[in-house]
Amino acid sequence: MKKRTFIPEYINQFCKTVKLAGCQTDKLLEIFTVLNKINNNNSVHVFGNGGSASIASHFSMDLTNNSSIRCLNYNDPAIITCYSNDFKYENWVSRAIKKYGKKKDILILISSSGKSKNMINGIKEAKKKKFHKIITFTAFDKQNFLNKNGDINFWVSSKEYNIIENTHQFFLLMLVDMFKKFNNKKI
Repeated sequence: MKKRTFIPEYINQFCKTVKLAGCQTDKLLEIFTVLNKINNNNSVHVFGNGGSASIASHFSMDLTNNSSIRCLNYNDPAIITCYSNDFKYENWVSRAIKKYGKKKDILILISSSGKSKNMINGIKEAKKKKFHKIITFTAFDKQNFLNKNGDINFWVSSKEYNIIENTHQFFLLMLVDMFKKFNNKKI
């Protein structure tokens, strides 16, 4: 493959991935409905690792800014390193959920593999705390832990990290744009 053809082929691959993932319209509408019905006393908690952590931050800020939903992410290095040091890295997400989550909250986990131990432990803690819904954004193997154990599972058919992460971000930010257009929860 030559550099000149890489760009249009990459764009084509991304467009095909987004179009295929977009066939999950019912799941996206269900996510919008769940978020739109959250009680004002509850929160949405969003987690990701690496690039997915950046997506979690971007989505959390935009959702909070464009709705009355309290959407939290925990990407402050102090909380990550504190909980990782004190409780091990694979437990930092579950520790944050244990500390800040409450019954009827919503959890969104963004993980390309769907098998990161910190996300798996997070989903288990959210179930213990009786979160209202657990929403996952994953890829790779469709039978991954998160995709099999969430309530609403958005799966991307790809094994390319950047294509997956850009697809996850595209649909999460599309949900924000839906709030801008169809928001029943006014700011």
